[in-house]
Amino acid sequence: MITHLRHVDLAVPDLARQRDFYTGAWGLKTEHTDTGVAFLAAEGSPEQYVVRLRQADDKRIDLIAFGVATVSDVDILAGRLATEGVTLVHEPRALHTPGGGYGFRFFDNEGRTIEISADVAVRAHRRIEAGEAVPVRLSHVVINSANPEATRAFYEKHLGFRLSDILMHPRMGEMMWFLRVNEWHHSMAIARGPHPALHHVSFEMRGLDEYMRGTGRLLRAGVEKIWGPGRHLAGNNTFSYFLDPHGNTMEYTTELELVDEDTWHPHLYDFSDPEVSDQWGTANAMNEFVARKSFNDPDKGLFVAPPV
Repeated sequence: MITHLRHVDLAVPDLARQRDFYTGAWGLKTEHTDTGVAFLAAEGSPEQYVVRLRQADDKRIDLIAFGVATVSDVDILAGRLATEGVTLVHEPRALHTPGGGYGFRFFDNEGRTIEISADVAVRAHRRIEAGEAVPVRLSHVVINSANPEATRAFYEKHLGFRLSDILMHPRMGEMMWFLRVNEWHHSMAIARGPHPALHHVSFEMRGLDEYMRGTGRLLRAGVEKIWGPGRHLAGNNTFSYFLDPHGNTMEYTTELELVDEDTWHPHLYDFSDPEVSDQWGTANAMNEFVARKSFNDPDKGLFVAPPV
């Protein structure tokens, strides 16, 4: 029933610094604010916001939000999850975040708070022009999991996610699973990691020129680059990874693959092959430095619902 990814919400100790980064160098727009909370929109997206930032003592993932088509789908999915033993944070109800709507929240198998919603008002948005290097929309979110096989099974069984591709390594086995809810190659991916945490959040740019312009702007601003620019094989999308002020990895991407649901068969890619990580060969090598940065800090929000 899930149609798309809506927004990713982060709690951080220094809200002002985090907001300045996302609305300055990164190119999002402050659409709504409240006490200790900022709702940031992508100029080309109809979603009310794609990132929510909240002032908090601890850095954490507050929430990952997905949309469904109708309020009836919200009720059906909430009832199904409750019957299957999934812990609901709250039952379906009117939402009081920007755009309103109707939704519910629950904990996934590792304790992340997930929101499902429908009937959220569409934001006035615009077409991004040629050469304009700002995010068009939220592309996907990748999470680290200490038990990725169980996490994959949770999202496939309870939420209907479908497998697109898998990354593996000859010594380490399967390492990342790309999951989709629509024709985009992935809206979520699950990476094997030492602890549950955010791996990265990705933002779609208008095209290759805008993607490179945005990458260059961040480099000139002195933002720490982790990996890229390059083009992955799984998903066929470009990538440039940077660290935000609190050590979360953020990605600029474009040209994420669209799959044909009727003919697609998942691939098993060996990422020890350099062309799997980067078809172009332009990015710095995937190594222990990149991996450590992507592990992030252990998430302190597991099984603790955010107050907003």
